[in-house]
Amino acid sequence: MTPHGALSHQVEIYHSWKKELIRQIGRYRLWLQDNQLFSDDISERIHEGLQLLMEDELTIAFVGEYSRGKTELINALFFSDFGQRMLPSQAGRTTMCPTELFFDRIHQQNYLLLLPIETRMGELSLQQLRAQPERWLKHELDPETPDQMRQMLEEVARVKSVTLAAARTLGFDEQMLELDRANPGQVLIPAWRNAQISIRHPLFERGLRILDTPGLNALGSEPELTISLLPKAHAIIFVLSADTGVTASDLAIWHDFIATDQADHRAGRFAVMNKIDMLWDELQGEAITRQAIERVRDYSANHLGIQPQDVIPVSAKQGLIGRIKNDFDLFQRSGIEQLEELIIQRILTHKEKLINSDLVNDLLAMLQNSQVALHSQLSAMHEEQQACSGPSPDRARLKRLAEKTQIDYEFYHKKLIILRSSRRLVEAQGATLQGLVAATHFDAQVTQVRDNMSKSWTTMGMNRAIDQFFDGLEGDLSHLLTESRLAERMVTAIYKRYSDDPGARHLEPTPFRAGRHVIAIRKLRQKSESFRSNPRNLLTEQSVLVRRFSNLMINEVRNLYLIAQKDAERWPRQALLPVMQYTLEQKQLLQHQIGRLKELANNDRHGRAETKRLQDAISNLQRQLELAEAIHRQIRKPAPSLAHQKAVNLSSAR
Repeated sequence: MTPHGALSHQVEIYHSWKKELIRQIGRYRLWLQDNQLFSDDISERIHEGLQLLMEDELTIAFVGEYSRGKTELINALFFSDFGQRMLPSQAGRTTMCPTELFFDRIHQQNYLLLLPIETRMGELSLQQLRAQPERWLKHELDPETPDQMRQMLEEVARVKSVTLAAARTLGFDEQMLELDRANPGQVLIPAWRNAQISIRHPLFERGLRILDTPGLNALGSEPELTISLLPKAHAIIFVLSADTGVTASDLAIWHDFIATDQADHRAGRFAVMNKIDMLWDELQGEAITRQAIERVRDYSANHLGIQPQDVIPVSAKQGLIGRIKNDFDLFQRSGIEQLEELIIQRILTHKEKLINSDLVNDLLAMLQNSQVALHSQLSAMHEEQQACSGPSPDRARLKRLAEKTQIDYEFYHKKLIILRSSRRLVEAQGATLQGLVAATHFDAQVTQVRDNMSKSWTTMGMNRAIDQFFDGLEGDLSHLLTESRLAERMVTAIYKRYSDDPGARHLEPTPFRAGRHVIAIRKLRQKSESFRSNPRNLLTEQSVLVRRFSNLMINEVRNLYLIAQKDAERWPRQALLPVMQYTLEQKQLLQHQIGRLKELANNDRHGRAETKRLQDAISNLQRQLELAEAIHRQIRKPAPSLAHQKAVNLSSAR
């Protein structure tokens, strides 16, 4: 593999896999339409699947104390093609504000957005401020002129000198700020609160987002980082320095903000031990160097409480140089390739599993329904063909077939009527679910907590108001869980009515999964309590920081409620989709069969002609089944990294 290859290559394969899934979903939609099996319910589910694939993103957060080389690592991973460091990465503190790197796939633009640090004086969260473009300073970026772009990106590291009082008002811990030697009595703070960098890069175009964070001081003074942005990252890469080992501030970041019960980094949290080139010893040789690196690696893993294989020794600086100079040996020695393999094997694999569980399995079940229906139709056609195989049609047999088909049709017609009635009952239960998380109900609780907080003159009073707010929220979501279980039992009973139908035994109801919302609100409450229990954050009564934090918590809860609302709206419509699809397809195909049998019974044409016509219909149906099977094979193909793992396992077994 070349110094420029592994990660970009694998992300491209991942993107191609998603594109192929989108293509196969399109083929399935057309196939359903051609076979007159399409319905509004199926159309809605297919549309949701396409949206999931097209909007898919992967967020990796780089976290660590100042001067650990986070930005240099990002340069080595993503910007070596520019032939220089694009993000500011020199000795000392460089990235001074949380920086998000991505590509704006909606506007297709390259730009740098900077949010002034003074916006901390207000109560608005970063999420709210993103909806106010006039509050941001915007610079256009031109990737064709890397030197100018690099100079523009240096703004991310800009600082400003303020008094200690001003720094405290903005939420900074004065003990963790650098003194301004040119202005005694003043300290240096970041000029910007947040930076958004949109750059057209192959990986960013494919949905990769990078969050580059400053050190402990910024993590402690910007609640949205620790409450929202970091916990929602799919993976955390925690950057240490080989020359310092695991320091007290490293451990503080790890325990307070990363390895917490509230974090949901389902793709994993990993440590990168950077600057291993400081341990390279040309005099003692490679073996001694490797031993030294392994000692520091084991020491770091032990202090963080993780496995040694989750600590990746790298030299971001040498990796960047190796890539820019196309020095494969230097790049390989830097360890960047091992980090890329980790991202591929652990993080991309996780995303693939999510797509499989959230979409592919549903598609395969829908396709199986359609195939079962067409196989039933094919068996019926073969019976018709046998009845027409003699010198003249066996009209008595055709009549019996018609009577049996009519009985089957009436069976599924009645089933469909009952299902539609059952669906109305499920939707009525769904209305109850929606009422528990209705926007009006939530807004009333928000109004109440804001009113309680505004009347409070003490931090204790504001904390009591927030606790009451969470009590009400958890009560709502717990009630949602109870009611959803009643709805799920109702749906399960409906599915059991099909247990005597051999073709429907594969059908299973979709669970509501309301429990995840209860867990989410409890985790959010834990984050809130962790923040509110920090004496430094609550020294000032009714401080701007506390009010901004409270506003942030309300926004986070609102987002959680929006997800619960969507679930409560969608689930009643889709809970019966598999059994509705199966019944409707059986009814439609039987209806076609009745028409065909009537025509055969009333037709005086020679049996050979009827046989030929039926054979053509059978051949067409077989082609449709072959096409469905081809679509089925393509959709169920293993995702790229999973297929790679199987190949590796097979080769290692030889």
